[in-house]
Amino acid sequence: MDRTSYVFYPRTQGVPVNATANILNRPYSITADVEIPQGGADGVLLSQGGNDGGYALYVQNGKLSHAYNYVGRNLYYVESSEAVPPGRHQLRFEFEVTDKPDIAHGKGAPGKGQLYIDGKLVGQSDIPLTNPLAIGLLSTIVCGSDAGAPVTPKYKPPFPFTGKIHKVTVDVSGELIRDHEAELRRHLARQ
Repeated sequence: MDRTSYVFYPRTQGVPVNATANILNRPYSITADVEIPQGGADGVLLSQGGNDGGYALYVQNGKLSHAYNYVGRNLYYVESSEAVPPGRHQLRFEFEVTDKPDIAHGKGAPGKGQLYIDGKLVGQSDIPLTNPLAIGLLSTIVCGSDAGAPVTPKYKPPFPFTGKIHKVTVDVSGELIRDHEAELRRHLARQ
């Protein structure tokens, strides 16, 4: 049986792609269990890949952010609408697949990226192009920084996280947070 959950800790070496979660063309989530000190924190929570393709979940200027780099050609961003407050929090990114991949044309499954702070939806955006077969040439997963050529030019590497990371979990089981309020609004709008 394939693994569906992978846990990463800060200040460890990068984990090679063949020994970690395969997020390509499927729904997945990244959940960081963190502590934000008074005055805030910045830095990368989890990154994979680099400027030739990959993703990074990070906090910048107090806001939870996610960057997705499609084969070094396109960058897609999601940023939280509110700052992450001091204290211990669950910071989460989810990718929800919205259509099938087009591997023959170099396109992975498109989807919607969503950010959550303690289970509350705080940001979302479409990610129309994803990497189809691989994430970058050196696609190790690193917890707590983004060493080497960064996934996004919005920060300078290694951009280490200045708060405390207890752990970061990547889940590829397909179980996503359900937004019951949004589902109710969609249902009422159809009536």
